[in-house]
Amino acid sequence: MRFISETSSDGVREQLFTLGEIPGVLWTPEGAVDARPLVLMGHGGGQHKKHPDILARARRFVTELGFAVVAVDVPAHGDRPKVEEYDRIATENQARIEAGEELAPLIAGFQALVARQTVPEWQATLDAVQQLDYVGAGPAGYWGVSLGCGLGVPFVAAEPRIRAAVLGLGGALASAEDAAAITVPVEFLVQWDDERAPRVQSMALFDALASTEKTLHANPGKHGEIPAFELDSTLRFFSRHLG
Repeated sequence: MRFISETSSDGVREQLFTLGEIPGVLWTPEGAVDARPLVLMGHGGGQHKKHPDILARARRFVTELGFAVVAVDVPAHGDRPKVEEYDRIATENQARIEAGEELAPLIAGFQALVARQTVPEWQATLDAVQQLDYVGAGPAGYWGVSLGCGLGVPFVAAEPRIRAAVLGLGGALASAEDAAAITVPVEFLVQWDDERAPRVQSMALFDALASTEKTLHANPGKHGEIPAFELDSTLRFFSRHLG
């Protein structure tokens, strides 16, 4: 793990790093020296590790909860190079959609492919970040919706260090088997009019989760229209389970 820059503002220290060829960012309270809970965040499709939605949540996790937050660019996103295979699949999928095929199964298949690379990368990220004195090997959580859900479900299922997760805007087509292996507390977000992850598929994924504590938050609106107040709920959720 190699840090390449560090800045601080409004009580939050931001450190950009590379882990091998993976670019990432770590946010911690300014002046932090002791161990603290950690949240790994997975960004959405077409986004990156410092997308405004990620940044806004990360800063509140740091300032209001005192947590550390880490995010990395997933393959073919952000500062990472394009992947020829992914571009080919995206082009083929677009043609299939234009020919009348359903969008959700195509998204599910693509996310399952990317997850095979992403899950071990995120596990390596946890390994590296938790070696820092001001993060430590304490409780860890996961936050990710849309692509962050499609990749996050297999990650949470595979990673015993994750004690709580916020997921959503994703369906069960590619994730039901992994969801059945998840037993940690989950807060799950659904947009009732979601045009990318149909509510039937989202409900099926929620139902597949084996967690004894799981909460469904369903709100009106399309895929990218999660209400701002859901962030307040996320803060309470992580404070309860990781704080």
